[in-house]
Amino acid sequence: MIYGAMKFSIGGPLKLAFRPWVEGLENIPAEGPAILASNHLSFSDSFFLPAMLDRKVTFIAKAEYFTTPGLKGRMTAAFFKGVGQLPVDRSGARGAGEAAIKSGIEVVERGELFGIYPEGTRSPDGRLYRGKPGGLARVALATGAPVIPVAMIDTEKIQPPGKVMPKLMRPGIRIGKALDFSRYAGMEHDRFVLRAVTDEVMYEIMKLSGQEYVDMYATAAKRQIAEAAKAEKEAEKAAKAALAQAAKQAAGESGHGDKERSGS
Repeated sequence: MIYGAMKFSIGGPLKLAFRPWVEGLENIPAEGPAILASNHLSFSDSFFLPAMLDRKVTFIAKAEYFTTPGLKGRMTAAFFKGVGQLPVDRSGARGAGEAAIKSGIEVVERGELFGIYPEGTRSPDGRLYRGKPGGLARVALATGAPVIPVAMIDTEKIQPPGKVMPKLMRPGIRIGKALDFSRYAGMEHDRFVLRAVTDEVMYEIMKLSGQEYVDMYATAAKRQIAEAAKAEKEAEKAAKAALAQAAKQAAGESGHGDKERSGS
């Protein structure tokens, strides 16, 4: 009931304001379990996709959204629960992996749709990054549920980093045909199989999205970008300090020369 109310109050205005287009809706089964594996461009991905489907989609979200204290924290928790998000504790050596797998299996075994982002985090630059071989593949092989590749299109352009007001434009969603991995049944702990399943799904997402593929994890790319930005700031700081020192030295030499001329 809460999900339906949230979908009506949020999904309706989203569809009215942004008019997202969808291709491949016929690939979503009318009933029964399935895993929706999508690229991840924007925070809004988890809202646009469910808004366009008749069935409930359950995604996972970091536990911090559900445990923040205060009124704002309680409202945020209620919101995420209402839109079908499941909290996942990302602490610990293995992070969200095991919690995501457990949550995904439970959702699928209830005969529902489970949504997951194989990249593990949002793309930092709009490109498609290497899928993590844990959650998606293990849930698929443990449950036997079909995997449906999904491509979100242009959602990152609606509200780029640093922009307060969203841009009214039409994002898109392409839904591919279901992938069957029953040939790997019982092999959910084989790392080579997990890698093969994940890569096959990412290849289908790449074909649907038209994104450039980068053979590295998005988390590593984000670290590189952050380190490059830090290095650039440090270089700018050093350059300003050097210029200031040079100016100070030049002023000192000029003042010394004036004194010598005045003394002569």
